[in-house]
Amino acid sequence: MSELPTQARVVIIGGGVIGCSVAYHLTKLGWTDVVLLERKQLTSGTTWHAAGLIAQLRATANMTKLAKYSQELYGGLEQETGVATGFKRCGSITVALTEERREEIFRQAGMARAFGVDVEEISPQEVKAKYEHLNIGDVKAGVWLPRDGQGDPGNIALALAKGARQRGALIKERTKVTGLSKTGRRVTGVDWISDDGASQGHIAADMVVNCAGMWGHEVGRMAGVNVPLHACEHFYIVTEAIKGLTQLPVLRVPDECAYYKEDAGKMLLGAFEPNAKPWAMSGIPDSFEFDQLPEDFDHFEPILENACNRMPMLAEAGIHTFFNGPESFTPDDAYHLGLAPEMDNVWVAAGFNSIGIQSAGGAGMALAQWMDEGQKPFDLGDVDISRMQPFQGNKHYLFERSKETLGLLYADHFPYRQKATARGVRRTPFHHHLKEQGAVMGELAGWERANWFANAGQTAEYEYSWKRQNWFENAAAEHRAVRENLGMYDMSSFGKLRVEGPDAEVFLNHVCGANLSVPAGKIVYTQFLNTRGGIEADVTVTRLSETAYLVVTPAATRLADQTWMQRHVGDHRVVITDVTAGEGVLAVMGPNARKLLERVSPNDFSNAVNPFGTAQEIELGMGLARVHRVTYVGELGWEIYMSADMAGHAFETLHAAGQDMGLKLCGMHMMDSCRIEKGFRHFGHDITCEDHVIDAGLGFAVKTDKPAFIGRDAVLKRKETGPKARLLQFKLSDPEPLLYHNEPLLRDGEIVGYICSGNYGHTLGAAIGMGYVPCEGETAAEVLASSYEIEVMGVRVQAEASLKPMYDPKSERVKV
Repeated sequence: MSELPTQARVVIIGGGVIGCSVAYHLTKLGWTDVVLLERKQLTSGTTWHAAGLIAQLRATANMTKLAKYSQELYGGLEQETGVATGFKRCGSITVALTEERREEIFRQAGMARAFGVDVEEISPQEVKAKYEHLNIGDVKAGVWLPRDGQGDPGNIALALAKGARQRGALIKERTKVTGLSKTGRRVTGVDWISDDGASQGHIAADMVVNCAGMWGHEVGRMAGVNVPLHACEHFYIVTEAIKGLTQLPVLRVPDECAYYKEDAGKMLLGAFEPNAKPWAMSGIPDSFEFDQLPEDFDHFEPILENACNRMPMLAEAGIHTFFNGPESFTPDDAYHLGLAPEMDNVWVAAGFNSIGIQSAGGAGMALAQWMDEGQKPFDLGDVDISRMQPFQGNKHYLFERSKETLGLLYADHFPYRQKATARGVRRTPFHHHLKEQGAVMGELAGWERANWFANAGQTAEYEYSWKRQNWFENAAAEHRAVRENLGMYDMSSFGKLRVEGPDAEVFLNHVCGANLSVPAGKIVYTQFLNTRGGIEADVTVTRLSETAYLVVTPAATRLADQTWMQRHVGDHRVVITDVTAGEGVLAVMGPNARKLLERVSPNDFSNAVNPFGTAQEIELGMGLARVHRVTYVGELGWEIYMSADMAGHAFETLHAAGQDMGLKLCGMHMMDSCRIEKGFRHFGHDITCEDHVIDAGLGFAVKTDKPAFIGRDAVLKRKETGPKARLLQFKLSDPEPLLYHNEPLLRDGEIVGYICSGNYGHTLGAAIGMGYVPCEGETAAEVLASSYEIEVMGVRVQAEASLKPMYDPKSERVKV
């Protein structure tokens, strides 16, 4: 085999299916100076024992797009490389044993149609016709995807490796990476040693890609990069040959945590059990290669018992293989892809949560394009590694969370479902005050956040459903309080980034679309744009002084937004500091917000002194605070910032003063239902890096008359041509159905898109959704002249469409 070079454009660490896919796709884009290092043998980590299920349907449009790409790629790999991949489009069936699961899989089917996937809802009898061996006594329904399939995991990886080699990549087995050299925010090279210890060396590298699978956490640490994942035991059995058994579709029975695959006349039964077994807490053995873990039949037995009832022929078949092997899982069941936030040339593709084979083609393609072009090819927010918080690399946290995430693959994916393990890590200064008042906590980016408040005597926990959940009326009451009187909620988890230095104004004018040359005390709503005019961040920026600003970001994107700014600092003399934990924030919103503040502070909150979009320092009770007159709920109100040491006092002062005014404590569910009535965009759903700021209806927040800023040319161009799509607000004509997201959107009877976010509008009296409608060359009037429907559970529901907010379109309520 070829000797290793002393330098390369990129070194890929890890020779599983993911590493091979990245190498394949980079060489397909013309990269020749590609080196892949594998510690043992290709596929010897987890790829070799994967089940090889290849499904297209994922949770979002882009994840589905990537899964579709994988199955299309694998369909042609054998012809390209001559390596047999065993890929067969045998189709797949998912069955529901409960009404709740039926709603879930039917909603998924609707989403699949919106994403262009071939899918069909089928009856129990139609399930039986496609899968005669199945006991369908308690089956409620099924979903059939004819183009899904299965393949040979090891050979798919070897085919990708051969394709990469044919185009010039060097793939070296039995070569372990022992360390990475770094200068500042860049890795400069890779140290390696051969398996037999006979040779070692160093490769200078422009870029490094961590495709190390379950070793990804450890390799990340070498680079100073956080890659939160943990290996868990994954079980399956393979039967003896069953007489007369021929090709069958892949079958999933998520209510029994099981999947089935026919393979060469045998049946494979695998499990994603609710309580998983994390593995290798003290590290993966150095000798690990094609290894199996000890059998644990007691752990697998309940799955097998259900399976023998579901497929009686299994009870008669002998077990040929009982297999237990490790797979890596992440804290949120989504894989890690992209440029690591801590470094500027370290890329990650790891943590594939047992769906590595079906994800590898698309993930490799997306990462290669991102590396080649220097920007994401489309929105990858679900899997972008910058979504992970630094604490999530904590090994104890990963051990606890991974027990749950394996099982969540097949658990009911109810809306608003909260993780149950590894909770309570990040708490706001008001945590205990809110809990005492009946707060029911959700978790986001590790933050415990009050999502709703239970009434006296009501159980303070979620009861999940696809219908109205047990907190629906609680959130409605909180919603009414904010609309009609007075509500208060905790916003401390939102990211707070302090940007200061002599060039702070010039720097922020470079990265923001809006004009930040404003007086101290002014608050500006703005976006960070990419060169295509897509939205990388959606923030408010408050000028605190001549040289200091506060950038407020969504809680989940604080690290990503800070990293975006850091990467664009250039020669600007600025310092960016995360001060999120230093200040508590309480939002006081509603028609009586001003009256409450006047009770607790001698300061002037009138329009003359503190108009909408301005901030001022105030006295609050016996302490100090800063109030920002802005709103995400569309009412008169203030966000009150106070240092963490005074937060408890501020809460007690405001809460006591509001008791005889009917002040209601509120949660995040209220905030979301109010914001969607007002047509406010939600970053990550309604607006992403691939949504043009003009199409999103946010052109008013971009000031093209200021000097150059990132994305300015793309904004000017789109202003000339007009939007290619418009983000509309929709209200269902029927007050009963609920919208969450990804429901198909129909214009004049044809699917044109999907709902990107949805919630119930308690003031408007029906479910409200936001969604993009393609409209190149059309006027706004022409777009609105069409008839619209939204498909909910297979039923088309008439919807009213609007470009203006349906609630308070002129924003008169926020400025009183």
